[in-house]
Amino acid sequence: MGLYLDTSALLPFYRAERRSGAIEDLLRSQREPVVLGELVRLEFASALARWVRTTELRESQAAKLERAFDEDVAAGRYAMHPLRSDHVALARRWLLARTTSLRTLDALHLASASVEGATLVTFDGALAEAANALGVPSLRP
Repeated sequence: MGLYLDTSALLPFYRAERRSGAIEDLLRSQREPVVLGELVRLEFASALARWVRTTELRESQAAKLERAFDEDVAAGRYAMHPLRSDHVALARRWLLARTTSLRTLDALHLASASVEGATLVTFDGALAEAANALGVPSLRP
């Protein structure tokens, strides 16, 4: 069983944060590519745009991070998985059950990890709690 990184776990690999060391160690220890959903690619772009808007990054820094991520995808560091109808159906089922505090995008991340048979890696406490409640393996490095 591989690892599925949500966006909260991936971003510290590209931008220095207090959790960067933990995710760097985890990624460097993997022998096979970790799984990313296309949703992560979209949220990565959104984070870069937000950081430029809020002046946390300059445009040149954001462009460098964007290139680094794209190069890692092209080099096969990640196994990119498209968002599929079975991911959406499972996320919808969990949301309609109303047994967790899952929100839309987190439900899609969790469903994607579950369907792909991967362990969810997240720094999002609420998402980790939902994973536990729904029986999806998760890891908070």
